[in-house]
Amino acid sequence: MRYKIEYPISDFMKEPNSFKIFIVEDDLWYSSMLAYTLSLNSEYQVKKFESAKDLFTSIHEKPNVISLDYSLPDARGEDVLEKIKALSPDTKVIVLSAQQDVKVAINLLKLGAFDYIVKDEDAQDRLWYSIQHLRENADLKKEIESLKEEVVRKYDFSKTIIGNSVAIKRVFNLIEKAVKSNITISLTGETGTGKEVVAKSIHYNSDRKNKPFVAINVAAIPKDLLESELFGHEKGSFTGAVSRRLGKFEEANKGTLFLDEIGEMDMNMQSKLLRSLQEREISRVGSNEVIKFDVRIIVATHKNLIEEVKAGNFREDLYYRLLGLPIHLPPLRERENDVLLIAKYYMEIFCKENKIPLKVLTTDAKKKLMNHTFPGNIRELKSIIELATVMAEDKEILPEHLNIVVQNVMESFAIKDATLKEFNIKLIQYYLDLYNNDVLKVAKKLDVGKSTIYRMIQNKELTTHKSYYQEHSVLN
Repeated sequence: MRYKIEYPISDFMKEPNSFKIFIVEDDLWYSSMLAYTLSLNSEYQVKKFESAKDLFTSIHEKPNVISLDYSLPDARGEDVLEKIKALSPDTKVIVLSAQQDVKVAINLLKLGAFDYIVKDEDAQDRLWYSIQHLRENADLKKEIESLKEEVVRKYDFSKTIIGNSVAIKRVFNLIEKAVKSNITISLTGETGTGKEVVAKSIHYNSDRKNKPFVAINVAAIPKDLLESELFGHEKGSFTGAVSRRLGKFEEANKGTLFLDEIGEMDMNMQSKLLRSLQEREISRVGSNEVIKFDVRIIVATHKNLIEEVKAGNFREDLYYRLLGLPIHLPPLRERENDVLLIAKYYMEIFCKENKIPLKVLTTDAKKKLMNHTFPGNIRELKSIIELATVMAEDKEILPEHLNIVVQNVMESFAIKDATLKEFNIKLIQYYLDLYNNDVLKVAKKLDVGKSTIYRMIQNKELTTHKSYYQEHSVLN
């Protein structure tokens, strides 16, 4: 004799974010028993159906899990499963059956069932743990999606790249173009200008944002190990290769690979990289297997690569393969009042993270920052501001709190027994390099006539060349 167990939970009367479970079972006693067991978890919303026809009237509710009886009176289990997967592909289906036929179970799993449970004395427990496992996976997936959204917000370039200067607005314009396509990006700029931040901003605002962003600093990897780092290796392919290892190209598949300091790559490795980029395939060290990849490439360097090509240090064909859309990041000294905006940004972050009352820069402190050339760029400014925030005892940050090491240009250019002309040439050359060969800026800075500088260039007393930034008119 079967006893009816009252179903204690009103259908779908709980929180809208609860875990939805449909039980499809024509045996009312067995259905009520399963529903009672599952509803012991207060986060589960449980709803019962006696037939396939009843189920499909509510399939639009997109349940998380369906417990499906294999032997329904109005449809075959395989047909019901296929229709569920077609109408609600994200719904997981657990099939319960009195049959112990392995072939039936394998076929259902091939059709997309998450689990197959035989109706015996352990069926309730197995169903409970199977659904618990699914719930944990669903929570983990939701957490991962939330973290991904947080990362995307973190790298919203309009918020993470601070500034209103003309120079940085050019960068914003190019980033907007970069995120709309899969074109290779080549980032140039002095050390500390934020090349990796820009690379991440491009990736996390592109169609690849939910796929991996993998970064590698070419300069930090010994040249003998770089091939393995990029392409991976097989077990035993060289001394120390104790197991198979995937390379950065495989790790970044479908996403973005950021090759920082690409100018430091040796010529032999440049040839291998060029071939891989041309063929869109790699082979692990010690293997002949060809592996196709779909990776967006972003490279960065503080060097002038066209000059490296002329000097024979960088392959010309690889240079043009990597050029893509060039984005030059201007040094901080060329970004006008951005210095103060960035200083304020880092001050607010540092105070918040360290639970320090918010501080402000005095007028004299601002002047001191604006008069500094920042050879270390944004990285240097961040360090200065964080230290000043700690050193300032009151609300205001004073000039003496700013630990700025001012380079003594006169001392650094002192040449034993040098003539005045030799000293002047060296000094002007320094500022030409510093200001990206902007003769007008140098003339104003040193208070000399611009015609004097042009004449010295014409007489080859000064050397100058177009910068990467100036060479590519897309940046102007």
